[in-house]
Amino acid sequence: MSEIERPPLPNGIVAFVKRDCPTCEVVAPVLRDLAKRVALTVYTQDDVAFPEGLEPVDDRALEMSWHWGIDAVPTLIRVEAGEERERALGWNREEWQQLTGVEALGDGLPDWRPGCGSLSLAPDRVDELRARFGGGVLRSRRIELADLEDEYEAMFERGWSDGLPLVPPTEQRVLAMLGGTKRAPDEIVAIVPPDLVPCTVEKVAVNAVMAGCKPEYLPVVLAAVTAVCTDEFNMHGLLATTMPTGPVLVVNGPIRRAIGMNSGMNVMGQGNRANSSIGRALQLVVRNVGGGRPGEVDRATHGNPGKLGFCFAEDEEGSPWQPLSVDLGAEPGRSTVTLFPGEGPRNIMDQISRDPESLARSFAACLRTLHHPKLLIAFDCLLAVGPEHARVFEQAGWSKAQLIGRLHELLQVPGSEFVRGAGGIAEGMPEQLKDVALPKFKPGGLLVVHCGSGAGLFSMMIGGWVAGDLGSKPVIQEIES
Repeated sequence: MSEIERPPLPNGIVAFVKRDCPTCEVVAPVLRDLAKRVALTVYTQDDVAFPEGLEPVDDRALEMSWHWGIDAVPTLIRVEAGEERERALGWNREEWQQLTGVEALGDGLPDWRPGCGSLSLAPDRVDELRARFGGGVLRSRRIELADLEDEYEAMFERGWSDGLPLVPPTEQRVLAMLGGTKRAPDEIVAIVPPDLVPCTVEKVAVNAVMAGCKPEYLPVVLAAVTAVCTDEFNMHGLLATTMPTGPVLVVNGPIRRAIGMNSGMNVMGQGNRANSSIGRALQLVVRNVGGGRPGEVDRATHGNPGKLGFCFAEDEEGSPWQPLSVDLGAEPGRSTVTLFPGEGPRNIMDQISRDPESLARSFAACLRTLHHPKLLIAFDCLLAVGPEHARVFEQAGWSKAQLIGRLHELLQVPGSEFVRGAGGIAEGMPEQLKDVALPKFKPGGLLVVHCGSGAGLFSMMIGGWVAGDLGSKPVIQEIES
């Protein structure tokens, strides 16, 4: 606020009041008495006729109250040479007498009464006032719409939308969104591909507003933008591939519960605002800041609905294993987001297996088909184990590492089955590999996360894009406030 030029207060004693305040009503006679003995200026927040007989200055727009940081009314300020020297909140006879230099104020009144909240701090006015009077905070270009333009249609026509309606990013809404982080609005978060455009916290906030985020979601979106723009994640390549893949966000740590994310029933579906809007905000940043639009750099043959936004939380509390974030090197208890380059989720159904070996074999049989049963090593996978399946392994004492190890053993495929032409299928690996066995996934290429409803013997698998240096690697990013 100190960087914003604020209108001056007149020298003398200045009072801020509102009629809708019992204490202001009580001290109105005191103010009339003061006006006879000192230079007094009264600003009124709600009624230009109050207090009667004092010719109050109209501050119903709350400009003076906002600029001078009025927290409560009545507030009394002593001003000398245009500078505030002292202020008193509410009614306190001793403080008012000391501030004004006038004795015997308010005879017959109680010695002290608390004031009321200033209208400039009313929840329904704070963002509006900050937008009106906090000039210079936002740097984004303002878009003026014609009187007959529909704001929702205008955003479609300007190419900002992912195909669904957007929330108009008004200055008031963007400022409210920025309240979700301590980071400066002009701080560069990342260089966003494919156009390699510098992206500020403010630009992320604009897209988070359009996506329907709440301010408390912004730190997750900022972390996701940082992760997606790394060389390791290779967002440009993920856009340019013709495969149906995009960023998949997995959130771990305390922030999941703090912002109300879903890690249980319908975890990868609709219905949870945080899950839906965080993933969407990331995709809008890539689209609107980085230029990653379908039909241009985004060359997906089919795509998948998850490219609107694919974000969910891990069920850490119900899991028999340590969370995905710890597997990837994060400290336990830290809030993180993991970016996985993935396709849409595919169901793994086994309603009968009650021993870990049988269930592991079911998993392996399904995992073998990922992308194509004859294509090996090239793709990673995120395996989302449901609670009922997880209990089968927990009751048998299987650790996550033990499960992954057994799956790798079961997914060793002989060359006679995967080379080109085998099984009458032209697709496959080169002929010279026919005498060797290869794993479906390279070491570290199978990640396991725990989520989903407690009812239903299901798990999910999310296939990756090209793995490793030629494609994308999963990236984990700690979430900052």
